[in-house]
Amino acid sequence: MAGDFACANRAANCSVITVVGSLNMDLFVATPRLPGAGETQLGQGFRRVPGGKGANQACAAARMTQPVVLIGAAGRDAFGDEMVRNLVQFHVGTEGVALRDGTESGVAFIVVDASGQNEIVVAPGANATLTAREVTHWRRHIALSKAVITQLESPLPAVEAALRLAREAGALSVLNPAPCVPLPDNLLRLCDWIIPNEIEAAQLTGLKVRNPAEAEAAAGRLREQAGGANLAITLGPDGVWITSASFSGHVPAPSVTPVDTVGAGDTFIGAFVARLTERAQVRDAARFACAAASLSVTRRGAQSSIPTRDEVEAFLRAWGDGTP
Repeated sequence: MAGDFACANRAANCSVITVVGSLNMDLFVATPRLPGAGETQLGQGFRRVPGGKGANQACAAARMTQPVVLIGAAGRDAFGDEMVRNLVQFHVGTEGVALRDGTESGVAFIVVDASGQNEIVVAPGANATLTAREVTHWRRHIALSKAVITQLESPLPAVEAALRLAREAGALSVLNPAPCVPLPDNLLRLCDWIIPNEIEAAQLTGLKVRNPAEAEAAAGRLREQAGGANLAITLGPDGVWITSASFSGHVPAPSVTPVDTVGAGDTFIGAFVARLTERAQVRDAARFACAAASLSVTRRGAQSSIPTRDEVEAFLRAWGDGTP
C-alpha cells in the first residue's frame, strides 16, 4: 500500500469521496485521422501520462477541493510508482492502492485525431486483480465517505462490494458503467447514480442515444431497470441529460474547440459528484461538471487536463447564461 489514506480520515467528522477503480498509464500517439481496419498510419507526438478511469475521477474530485481516496491496484513497476506519485501530487489518498509483485500495471493505448476524437484499447494488468475482499478491508474508510464512485475497469465483484458498502454506510453510490459490460439488475439497484455516456447508455438499454430526446428515453428505461436510480447520460459537446428525483432535463455544455477528449467524462463525474456531496442542486452540479469537462477537452491528456475549481468557477462566470 502507498500514501496516507488514514491521515485523510483521522477526524471523526471527516467525510470523503472514495473511488474504487483503475489506474492505467496512458500511452498516446497523435494522427491526422483515426485509422481504419487494417490501415497503418504515421503518428507523431508520442507521450505517456497517468490515467485510468478510477484515478482520473479521483483526481477530478480532488481538483474540486474534496478530500478523496482511491482503492485499486497497480504493478510494482515503474508505471505503478509513477502513477502513485502523480496521485499524491493531486492530494489523493493512496494507502488503498495495492502495488502487486508479479503483474504489470494497467496501460491504455490511445490514438487521438486532429479533431480531438480518440480510440482506446486498455490492457488492465493489475486492475484485474482487485478483489471484493480487498475492497471490504477498507470498510471503515468507506463508512466515513459521503460518496463512493465505481467504474468497470475493475472486476465486477469488487465493484459490487464497493456499491454495497456505500449503501450500508448511507453514502451516495455512483456507477460509471465503462467500459460497458452486461450488468445484473441487482448490481444496478445498488446505485444512487448511474452515469454512462451515450454509447454506454445505448449498450445498456438497446436504444439509440444520439441526442437529448433519445437520452431521455434511455434514461427512463435504465431507471426502471435499476429500481429508480438517478441517471446522468453524458452527451459529449451536447452536455448531459439528467433524470433524477429532484430534476429532469437537458443541461447544455459550453461550446469550446477540443484538442483532446480523453478523460472528459471522468472530469465530469469527479466534478459532478464533488458538487453533489456539497449539497448542490442537481442541475447546478451538472452545469458545473459540464463546464469542468469542457475546459478539460481544450487541454491534452487525462489527469493533466483536469481544471482546478477556481478555473471552473471563472469559466462559469464567463459562460453566464450559456455563452462563454
